[in-house]
Amino acid sequence: MLDINVVVANNVIEQMKKKNVKQIELANAIGVTKQVMSKMLNGSRMINIAELHKISEYFGIKMDDLMYESTVSQDENVVKAFMGKVNTEAAREALNIVDELADMIIYHANVRENAKIMSKTWEM
Repeated sequence: MLDINVVVANNVIEQMKKKNVKQIELANAIGVTKQVMSKMLNGSRMINIAELHKISEYFGIKMDDLMYESTVSQDENVVKAFMGKVNTEAAREALNIVDELADMIIYHANVRENAKIMSKTWEM
């Protein structure tokens, strides 16, 4: 199972491909930098609700459409897409381990980023 940030990012990327939208165009449309957009699209930065709303309006779709995992086969995922066709069972197992480790790293990076945000004082 993928992290929700990765699911949303994959859905945004899919919409970008469908509508031939470049990363910088979407970043400008929702009011973030190209670097922030890059982090959003690689799943390392959570897309907040306001940004999700702007993205859905930009593409003319419902926010829900960006939050559900697509019906891509279970054998296909980000790691395998970059590695090409896997021919051996050992390679498949290794890629699954790498995929799980990547998910854990992203999860813990998000927890750390969210902890920093939550630990800031609430005073203005």
